Amino acid sequence: MNKNNINAAAFFMIISVTGFSIMDLSVKWTTASYPIGEVIFFRMIFGIIPLVFVVPKERWKNLFETKKPGLHFVRCFTGTCALFAVYASLHYLPLAQTVSLTFASPIFSTILSIFILHEVVRRRRWMAIILGFIGVCVLVNPFSTSFSIYMILPLIFCFFFAMVSISIRKLSETEPTYLVALYFTIFGIIASLITIPLFGAWKIPTSTFDLFILLCVGVSGGIGNLALTAAFKNAEVSIVTPLKYLSLIYAVIFGYLIWGEIPTWNTYLGAILIVISSLIIIRRETVLKKNIQPETLAVNR
Repeated sequence: MNKNNINAAAFFMIISVTGFSIMDLSVKWTTASYPIGEVIFFRMIFGIIPLVFVVPKERWKNLFETKKPGLHFVRCFTGTCALFAVYASLHYLPLAQTVSLTFASPIFSTILSIFILHEVVRRRRWMAIILGFIGVCVLVNPFSTSFSIYMILPLIFCFFFAMVSISIRKLSETEPTYLVALYFTIFGIIASLITIPLFGAWKIPTSTFDLFILLCVGVSGGIGNLALTAAFKNAEVSIVTPLKYLSLIYAVIFGYLIWGEIPTWNTYLGAILIVISSLIIIRRETVLKKNIQPETLAVNR
């Protein structure tokens, strides 16, 4: 791996982290005034904009052709459930707390891969899993007065996202990344529309600023995903993944400046343990030459 490729990968990873962080900020802002289903609708609609630029011209005539429709459904359903969970979490919890808990996704992915893919997990990754769950317990701090039932939401996201990562691992054998993302986008639009009769009517954006923030939800998320893919095309996963955790710094800064949120000591300590655990798992899977897909590692929100 040459220096230029690593520099390019670092650049794209920083763009990706910035994109996802702006999206999280926008989601937390908009869900204060708009239903979560409506915010997801805008995330999907405007998220199509970056996506159209990566579809090859020759593929437009048979864009939706696939060999694995059932697996696409599993990916779309679990991905949408994960999206609703993390958006609800961003609404109810401090920004840094939500972001920190979503870092536990690789831990859940490793555990589920044992039962679904029958993978062998040896001592080093088991130690990382245990360390990660200690970090989750420290961060959630269930026996303190600050504990909130909404802290379960990011963990629900991690569970469903683990299912997403496993289904993508199988889809990537035959399906291009843009097709996986496109099916997920369409499914998410339909799911968001179903929330209208279930949870009440949506609100028309009341200002140009609100519409701009809703636009940011989709565009910044789409850019984040595309930049993440570019990052992993230029360098190995284990080299550029540590930059992903810059999102916690963004979350602390945005949370404090906009909502006056000050993370507690257990948020920092729990986040550190979870990050160390995730890095060990990712590094170990890279050493074992597992086929780690970019979207598998993305916190696809």
